[in-house]
Amino acid sequence: MNGEKKQRGEGVIAGRNAVNEALRSGRAIDSLYVARGEHTGSLSALIAKAKKMGISIKEADGRKLDFLCGNANHQGVVAVAAVKEYAAVDDIFRLAEERSEPPFIIIADGLEDPHNLGAILRVAECAGAHGVIIPKRRAAGLTYAVGKASAGAVEYVPVARVTNIAATVDELKKRGVWVYAADMDGENWCNVDYSGPAAVVIGSEGFGVSRLIKEKCDFVISLPMKGKINSLNASVACGIICYEIARQRSGIKTK
Repeated sequence: MNGEKKQRGEGVIAGRNAVNEALRSGRAIDSLYVARGEHTGSLSALIAKAKKMGISIKEADGRKLDFLCGNANHQGVVAVAAVKEYAAVDDIFRLAEERSEPPFIIIADGLEDPHNLGAILRVAECAGAHGVIIPKRRAAGLTYAVGKASAGAVEYVPVARVTNIAATVDELKKRGVWVYAADMDGENWCNVDYSGPAAVVIGSEGFGVSRLIKEKCDFVISLPMKGKINSLNASVACGIICYEIARQRSGIKTK
């Protein structure tokens, strides 16, 4: 039980004064959990400040808040700090330039499972991707659980958190990046040329790549499904595709 409380407390800031100081200091906050319906007084001011900073606000009941902070006196508000500062999309391009490589980017379109996001960061680091892009809302952020699942990769892979994935895809295309959606009914994943600037979109666990994002992508690529189920775990699919990109870029020939 003690170990469980310790894990729940990692990166968690509870109480109005403590949360206010964390916001004031500029600490990277992944999300703010507030008691459902309690949006008055100092708590209202905290919510307004967090929104202005682009922090995700989530309403929760008392039991959820108690769980998050291990039953500490939270006063109706709990902040979950990011394990690392978020990068900008420009930082991802800068890293590619420093390595003298065409940009290689992974876009996570609404992944909610922190273990999946952590595993994708691990794939990104090992396969040589220059960064990962995630949305600010309705998706996992750089929480303690994500950092742990990444096995340390979070320290090396820039993660940019953007307001609008669709607008970001448009921006990447304007900057010369070819965007590939990993989804059903597309081209065979290993018959595609990834040698140029490339961004791979991995969809959410339940719904895959959203319709709007899929329509904006240059290509839809698919993995063959031979079993009775029709999809792979998001991080597994990401790993297969990213290593095909790594193979092509490394010049490794198939026999």
